[in-house]
Amino acid sequence: MDLRPLRQSPAFARMWIGSTLSGIGGQLTAVTVMLHVFFLTHSTFAVSMIAVAGLLPMILAGLYGGMLADAFDRRRVALIAAVVAFASTALLVTLTWTHEVTIWWLYALSMTVAAANSVGMATRTAIVPRLLPRDLLASASALNGVAFGMTVMVGPALAGLLVALTGYGWTYTIDLVLMLSMFLGLWTLPALRPEGQIVRPGLASLVDGARFLRRAGNIRMQYILDICAMTFGQPLVLFPALGTVILGGGAVTTGLLTAAVAAGTFLSSLFSGRIVHYRWHGRGIARAVQAYGGSIALFGAVLLIGAVAGSGTEEAPNVALIVLAALTLALSGASDNVSSIYRNTMMQAAVPDTMRGRLQGVFVIVVAGGPRVGALYAGALASLTALWFPPLLGGLLVVALAGVLLRLSPRFRSYDALDPVP
Repeated sequence: MDLRPLRQSPAFARMWIGSTLSGIGGQLTAVTVMLHVFFLTHSTFAVSMIAVAGLLPMILAGLYGGMLADAFDRRRVALIAAVVAFASTALLVTLTWTHEVTIWWLYALSMTVAAANSVGMATRTAIVPRLLPRDLLASASALNGVAFGMTVMVGPALAGLLVALTGYGWTYTIDLVLMLSMFLGLWTLPALRPEGQIVRPGLASLVDGARFLRRAGNIRMQYILDICAMTFGQPLVLFPALGTVILGGGAVTTGLLTAAVAAGTFLSSLFSGRIVHYRWHGRGIARAVQAYGGSIALFGAVLLIGAVAGSGTEEAPNVALIVLAALTLALSGASDNVSSIYRNTMMQAAVPDTMRGRLQGVFVIVVAGGPRVGALYAGALASLTALWFPPLLGGLLVVALAGVLLRLSPRFRSYDALDPVP
């Protein structure tokens, strides 16, 4: 893989390291909250509602945070968002150690952290093109894939082990410590005010961004493809139940399945040298989304085999099925990462700096909001049918929808990274 972004921009390198370490902590808490809610309620639907509850705050924060990033010093906006996320996690730690935590506190604090992370992610992503030349943006996206892979591979697996061995309090506390690294990465950045005409946050700024997006057909299409993939092909909410039935193994299986997705992301980023030099990003996104859907359908097929052949238990897990399920999820993580590299590069290269914060805000809503809608789809459908049915049906739908959308969008098919047009 191409390591030049880390060598050529110390500021990018520091932000990358800080985001990676704090991301591991964030994944610790994300998985632990799911396990905590399942422990309190024994309901997959209640687990899915964690994601749904954070959807509206995340949308509002993403839109407003994008406007802030296009109007003020982006370093300062990112730091304020990090402070809010840190304070919310500190309150969660306190409530857990004092045995005052309830399911409603878990929902409320998850919503707050989701909103803060929306602002922070939109702002940090808008910062990257100011730290690197355009020809290194795809390589930077691949490096971010490595970071994401490490966070989602290490964090959930560690969360499963820590919850099983030490309980919820210590797991949340470790996240709080790791979050401190985010401040180091952001604090050392220079001041980064937007370039070009600045529109103050408010209705005029929102309308201005909407007008640009209406003209930006390629950006819209990548949003639509990602929404399709995440709405129908996101089985994360099923993992706590799978550790109890079908696969067995309890919290450890939950962590391993989540880590398998990240392992695919991580490995595909390590071998991304040829990927980042592929010019036709529109085609690359659509084909990667189809590969993602096929992998999720295979995951559903593995669960169907387990349901027919006989379920594992927490004490006697079905190791063979866990390995097969992990392999299919690793393929899905690799496919999604290839799509992510091209999507991020298109966003950063084709969108002008003065509009980048607002479009990144919408991008964060799509990337983070799609899985939350997908959690509702998978949780509700699994409650009505069976755990294997949502990923099997959803994966096949993703493959079909991506093929139709690509065929209907010749401009997106011909998108050339050497001549980026939004």
